[in-house]
Amino acid sequence: MTCNILRHVIIRPLPCRITSPFRGERTKVTRMQALRPWRHIERRKSRQIMVGNVPVGGDAPIAVQTMTNTPTEDADATLAQIRAAAEAGADIVRVSCPTEESTAAMPRICKESPVPIVADIHFHFKRGIEAADAGAACLRINPGNIGSEARVKEVIAAAKANGCSIRIGVNGGSLERHLLEKYGEPCPDAMVESALDHARILEDHGFDQYKISVKASDMFLTVAAYQQLAEATDAPLHLGITEAGGLRTGTVKSSIGMGSLLWAGIGDTIRVSLSADPVEEVKVGFEMLKSLGLRTRGVNIVACPSCARQGFDVIKTVEILEQRLAHISEPISLSIIGCVVNGPGEAALTDLGFTGGGKEAGKMFVSGRPDHNVSNADMVDHIVDLVEKRAELMRAEKEAAE
Repeated sequence: MTCNILRHVIIRPLPCRITSPFRGERTKVTRMQALRPWRHIERRKSRQIMVGNVPVGGDAPIAVQTMTNTPTEDADATLAQIRAAAEAGADIVRVSCPTEESTAAMPRICKESPVPIVADIHFHFKRGIEAADAGAACLRINPGNIGSEARVKEVIAAAKANGCSIRIGVNGGSLERHLLEKYGEPCPDAMVESALDHARILEDHGFDQYKISVKASDMFLTVAAYQQLAEATDAPLHLGITEAGGLRTGTVKSSIGMGSLLWAGIGDTIRVSLSADPVEEVKVGFEMLKSLGLRTRGVNIVACPSCARQGFDVIKTVEILEQRLAHISEPISLSIIGCVVNGPGEAALTDLGFTGGGKEAGKMFVSGRPDHNVSNADMVDHIVDLVEKRAELMRAEKEAAE
């Protein structure tokens, strides 16, 4: 039996019913959806599980995940990378557990980590049991190499005993032999069958705290598999294009594949797989979600590509502002436009905006309205000051509300 991978992506029509896909995010998102229904994304209804203290699925925000690339047995290096990822906004971090030495380091890693830890398990089911006992919040198992149902049963027992969830992580590059023989090659049918077979094993043993991923390096295969899986189960789905490549290539590939799924309402957690620093994965993941209005974190800079009409060096200014505002976690929109062609219109839709003018100065917009003039020389410092003050006010309002 063979299956052909059709290289086309079907995106479901986006309904305009105005409902908030999750609670706890900025109320401005709901108002914007009400004003502009074409921006609304109807998220697929999935059941909710917990990964440590992070809810996944249901109406929870889409969680951003990354993975460490340090030797796990080096707890200091691994924790440093986890903390850096968490500071960048990661909700969950995955850690490889290939050896007994790596799982021996897990009790300290899990205890000191600021975010829940997923233990990545391949081949050796005993590593999964050790990781669960060590405090992992979730176990990622690969149906293609975890072994027999009897071994999976032991992993399930350890997960139950320790309050762990499980991710069924199907990968196009490591499918079970019998599925490759049945279908002839990795294809959506094979990947979904693998996922559902292992979901059945978990449920047959009374375990429903699981999420599923069906990743491949082929973007078309991945998207087709997720579309098919989304129709077949209500389990939360973890999205990713595996082995996507370096920072630039991997970002583009992931944005197209994962972005099309997210736009269609599919996905409860994401990981952007890059041959780069894990912090970069987190940054790209958040930018993807921010672009779709699914998460709001940090400063969202709307900037023109610049041309001969620019009243200041737009490219250099944006580069500096991205660096100096990287520490801001509050959701603030900022437009940086070089001239008056589009500047006032873009500034009217952002919290803060600067539009280039003449005579080495430009117009500062606040809450969508023209407010005051600022010289080009003072512009960056002034914008940083305004953003920081706005973020401080937002923090104070949030604390008062709590």
